[in-house]
Amino acid sequence: MLIRGLVIGVALAALSVTSASATMRISEDRGGQIGQYLQAFASVRSSGESVVVDGNCLSACTLVLGLVPRERICATDRARFGFHAAWMPDRDGRPVTSPLGTQALWSIYPASVRRWINQHGGLSRKMIFMQGNQLTGIVASCDRQPRYQTRSARRLTPHTVRYESASASGEGH
Repeated sequence: MLIRGLVIGVALAALSVTSASATMRISEDRGGQIGQYLQAFASVRSSGESVVVDGNCLSACTLVLGLVPRERICATDRARFGFHAAWMPDRDGRPVTSPLGTQALWSIYPASVRRWINQHGGLSRKMIFMQGNQLTGIVASCDRQPRYQTRSARRLTPHTVRYESASASGEGH
């Protein structure tokens, strides 16, 4: 909890509050550096914007689930969240699991997401995916919420991330 409070506090202090004018639409976001997503989603939270997840939200993108209030997030039937342990490149550029980064992710996710992750093998080098009926009780369906009919949309810039693929059942691809 201490890590979460410090990280969120620093991100919020660096941002100015703006009025809600658009809905962020996430459709193909492969993640990136945790700090960039902390800032982006803290800004969304402060602005009052809503978020529509309409495709892949992988890696650091999944921080949206802990940083934006639940009532301002919805998922379409195409939404898919992908979780894995945080990593950093070693001296040769190879990915090495980062216990501190992984703990930061873990502390930001809501309890319902942490339970789902634990039920599906935990955070590891392998990507696990949450989609379809698995989203029930975690993210509202956009189909049932007409307020998510967007007039304008703001998108996060997709980033490249390296990870090992796995289905939620743990079978590799």
